[in-house]
Amino acid sequence: MAKVTIKVNGKSQTRTVEDRTLLVDFLRDELKLTGTHIGCDTSQCGCCTVHVDGRAVKSCSVLAAQANGASIVTIEGLAKQGKLHPIQRAYSECHGLQCGFCTPGMIMATAGLLKDKPNPTEDEIIHGLEGNLCRCTGYINIVKAVKMSAKLLRRKAR
Repeated sequence: MAKVTIKVNGKSQTRTVEDRTLLVDFLRDELKLTGTHIGCDTSQCGCCTVHVDGRAVKSCSVLAAQANGASIVTIEGLAKQGKLHPIQRAYSECHGLQCGFCTPGMIMATAGLLKDKPNPTEDEIIHGLEGNLCRCTGYINIVKAVKMSAKLLRRKAR
């Protein structure tokens, strides 16, 4: 057993978990933050993407104990005071989702991509999201949503 203290969406959380508990399970089962999805358990699909200390990470590939002391942002922590984050708004406006299962991971991966590349080319977007799978083949609108997200974030930064 391991005692972990992790700041999740700005709030410190302390729990005792089994050593083998994955971060995705900690978020979903212990904290009831079910926006982080489990798609494959093998770090192939990206549905479980969250930010750990500011970096996009597949939470099915990290143990909760490894995240001890970290600061994590989940899809639930992206919106502020009931107002959608610009990336969430762009995904909605560009119809960058179909069934919605991959959407939280795509949005979190997009946020990580745009942190490093605020004005990505289409090739950089495709490469930046290649670790996230959309089973509904919504990639055309996802790319549009990332482009719009970049534009909205640049406008917000002014």
